[in-house]
Amino acid sequence: MSEKTRQKTAIVIGAGVGGVSTAARLAHAGFHVTVLEKNSFTGGRCSLIKTDSGYRFDQGPSLLLLPRLFHQTFEELGTTLEKEGVELRKCEPNYRIWFGDGVDFEMSTDLTRMKTEIEKWEGKDGYERYLGWLQESHRHYELSVEHVLLKNFTSLADMLRPSFLMHLFTLHPFESIWTRAGKYFWTERMKRVFTFGSMYMGMSPFDAPGTYSLLQYTELTEGIWYPVGGFHRVIQALVDIGERKGVEYKLNSAVSKIVLDDKGSRAVGVEIEGGDVMRADVVINNSDLVYAYTSLLATSPSASPTPYAESLAKRPASCSSISFYWGLSQKVPGLEAHNIFLADEYKKSFDAIFKKHLIPDAPSFYVNVPTRVDASAAPEGKDSVVVLVPVGHLLDGPSAAEKEGVVADGPTTDGELKGGTTSETIKSVSPYKQTGIQPSNVQDWPAMIALARQTIISTIQTRTGVDLGPLIVHEETNDPITWKQKFNLDKGAILGLSHSFFNVLSFRPSTRARKGSPFLDGRFGGGVPGRLSELVGDLGRWDRDIKGLYMVGASAHPGTGVPICLTGGKLVAEQVLQDLRVQVPWEGKKERVRRIGKLDREERPMPLGLDSEFMSIVAVIVWAVAIYICAVIYI
Repeated sequence: MSEKTRQKTAIVIGAGVGGVSTAARLAHAGFHVTVLEKNSFTGGRCSLIKTDSGYRFDQGPSLLLLPRLFHQTFEELGTTLEKEGVELRKCEPNYRIWFGDGVDFEMSTDLTRMKTEIEKWEGKDGYERYLGWLQESHRHYELSVEHVLLKNFTSLADMLRPSFLMHLFTLHPFESIWTRAGKYFWTERMKRVFTFGSMYMGMSPFDAPGTYSLLQYTELTEGIWYPVGGFHRVIQALVDIGERKGVEYKLNSAVSKIVLDDKGSRAVGVEIEGGDVMRADVVINNSDLVYAYTSLLATSPSASPTPYAESLAKRPASCSSISFYWGLSQKVPGLEAHNIFLADEYKKSFDAIFKKHLIPDAPSFYVNVPTRVDASAAPEGKDSVVVLVPVGHLLDGPSAAEKEGVVADGPTTDGELKGGTTSETIKSVSPYKQTGIQPSNVQDWPAMIALARQTIISTIQTRTGVDLGPLIVHEETNDPITWKQKFNLDKGAILGLSHSFFNVLSFRPSTRARKGSPFLDGRFGGGVPGRLSELVGDLGRWDRDIKGLYMVGASAHPGTGVPICLTGGKLVAEQVLQDLRVQVPWEGKKERVRRIGKLDREERPMPLGLDSEFMSIVAVIVWAVAIYICAVIYI
């Protein structure tokens, strides 16, 4: 069989969202694809937790956003969500947001309801400003999808594309979401309502670029959706599509090494734990990107990470979470499908997470009750509840509080512990009531879990009147250590690398695996100067990529989140096909043409406001000419 007619082969490391979508796309293009997954289940963080007693929990994501990207993925694979048996149900209202002063706010796609809610706090003009905010976030959304999410940024030169540069400042990447929200919302309450969504990116609203208002825009205009059967139902559908097209899934198959050629310039396969080597034309890594560069691309298990891997590990990471999965003995009133409990000390709570890498004593947290939209998530007459508490990621060294000599005696509102002696810890004020993980040397996670649990139960009771404590009949917990152990997440950061400006676009690790450079890497550390020197230096390197090795997932371009990783799968699959000169089967697919009759022909007027301005100018000129003529006649 000639090289041209031989079926191309691909190995995908990891069965997360990016991995299964890339696998399905490559199989659709005629590849033989093998997916290797270390766990006994697919989906990665989008997997399910099930109990023998009938409770079901989404381990990670529990709401579906940017639905157009899901529909696009399935259509480009020659099917639809509906044909694959995936039923999406709209959550209404989107959220109920609970404040410490007893007030709650209902977010909805219904403009009538939003008008009533906003005018309570911002007056009649407030609703008009809300519409202005929607207009800005609409631009953020549409421009980001067209010029960022659906485009690859393989080098610094890609950021110089005129189509991108002309919209750069319109996207407000150099202002925070909090700053942009302040242009439209004048009360502290409303600014909080329209900025907490930055937690989806694992970032503080005081640091996240203003561009990311697009997330709450899609919630408020396209809605929040939930797949019946749990979020993993979408991933399972992609697995099923791939298997029909010949994808082979091997679970419980951990990869220990990505095998390169003798020159270290091309990936030729992978080594599975146990020593077996599998070879393929291309390797797509869907394990955590920092983990892959640090461990899978290490020259040996005992070798130190390369300078490039070290610089990646020093980049700012997203937050982690303590997630509780509670099976309740009965249904509880008052809670919607999606609930947000915002901390009274809003900024301090985020500073505790992102600057001190701890948990605030009174954190903001998210409560999901899937049984509100899908009764199959719990036995009849009972509820399943998932609580996600954002916390700092794992530290390699002492925490900020320890460096400052701040230790236990009594808690403060932002998570610090004051007074006492150096032998005391947060455990002295928050006795641990759960069995589970052992504490690390620098972050006392069992005590922090206990603090979170106590705070959550008391906060929910205070604000809603519901005491969940006595109703919990089943309980499981994920924390930064278990996120790291279960999914190989660097620092236990659940959303990968941070999404600050100098960690996105061309600054984000490329979808083509980068070959290290002894002359560039580590010269200026892992900060912005280091990233700039690597990018500028790479412009002159003809061998900057490891051939045949690609990166997909949260820490690679375009970034984190299920719909974004789906888009990443598309970009990577197209890159593979273009590099191997294989036709892209979904290329050229167009949206359905809707305008077909003469009544639908566009007759575009002048830009809004220009017609009246133009007539005003004409009137002034005519008036001036008339005055001049009169002056000439009568003087």
